[in-house]
Amino acid sequence: MNSPTILAENSSGLPAKGRAGAPEPLRLALICDLLEEGWPSMDLIGDMLYRSFHAEHAAAIRVEQLRPPLRRRLSAIPALPVKGPRWNADRLLNRFYDYPAWVRKRAADYDVFHLVDHSYSQLILELPAERTVVTCHDLDTFRCVLEPERDPRPRWFRAMVSRILDGFRRAAHVLTVSQATRDELLSHRIFPPDRVTVVPNGVDPSCSPLPDPAADREADRLLESPPGTLWLLNVGNTLPRKRLDILVRACAAIQRQCPEVRLVRVGGLTAEHLQLAASLNLKLLCLPYLGRDVLAALYRRAALLVHTAEAEGFGLPLVEAMACGCPIVVSDLPVLREVGGPAAEYCPVADLDAWRNTVEKLLQEKLHNPDQWALRREAGIAHAARFSWSENARQTAQVYRNVLELQTRPQSSERKSR
Repeated sequence: MNSPTILAENSSGLPAKGRAGAPEPLRLALICDLLEEGWPSMDLIGDMLYRSFHAEHAAAIRVEQLRPPLRRRLSAIPALPVKGPRWNADRLLNRFYDYPAWVRKRAADYDVFHLVDHSYSQLILELPAERTVVTCHDLDTFRCVLEPERDPRPRWFRAMVSRILDGFRRAAHVLTVSQATRDELLSHRIFPPDRVTVVPNGVDPSCSPLPDPAADREADRLLESPPGTLWLLNVGNTLPRKRLDILVRACAAIQRQCPEVRLVRVGGLTAEHLQLAASLNLKLLCLPYLGRDVLAALYRRAALLVHTAEAEGFGLPLVEAMACGCPIVVSDLPVLREVGGPAAEYCPVADLDAWRNTVEKLLQEKLHNPDQWALRREAGIAHAARFSWSENARQTAQVYRNVLELQTRPQSSERKSR
């Protein structure tokens, strides 16, 4: 196992070695999710960190994104469905066999490894763990092992998660995207407090209240809404904790009182949720994940972002919506209060009456009190400006420095003793 090359500090405070009088950039491997798995938020985080390091820290950090192409086996068989059990089997083979073997061959090529998604922590078992940093977005991945009564799973599934958790425990340092996630992580005593640092996510530069003609035209084409339509927007995956059942029921109740209301859901809906929406006569537009520019245009066109989750690690759509000037109504969770601050409106989880009343009140404000509505939008834009990928990269770089300094202390002591 190679030792990191650290002899001096450059202007960014990151370790470097001298070579003909010039500082040597730190070699950073940014280990990302398999693109084929389709986790837009994780892909975004990997991309934004890469861009920030490349644009703002190039003299100090030589960053590379690492991710192999997904190898299809069962899902590549002709005349068989691509998705379903065969696809899931290919995902597992790639996560636990192909990707570990691929990254193992690169373990000697970098000074620091940063795993951007904690659910891939089994990869840490193939890396120099003492120089590996991992970002933890929430503890859902580990729930069936840490709190089996809350998330009962088959034995094979728990064994798989135990391996991921084993890798996670070996990380030199953990970044959490919120204080709430840090508090929950520390409550399980997986890491001591000095090995866990809060570094909030940032906002994609596309998220702005300013017009983007091409993206705005595409958003208008997708919505095809008559004048006066009030769009309620929801963005994200379909995991049970998102409580899309509450979203559908609340929007249907609101629509009965305000017929001009429509729901636009980005990220799809399950067959169960579509059936529920049909039974409630909910008029909605269901869209797949969109490009960042078009998503920002949808935020600008929405009356409100409605986020009904019962658990979150951060809540990236909240800051994206606020940055675009779209007010937000979200579940009353500590983490969402942490992210939304005074700019958001909060409703108790799964309280349909509260959701209906709060959203209807805000829609009335939008229609009849434009001055107050403008102040609400401006408050959200100002609050979202606190979340910056540039600042995220700066704080993350400091963590790399701390991790590498710890690796040199025993060596320094040994040299002094000699």
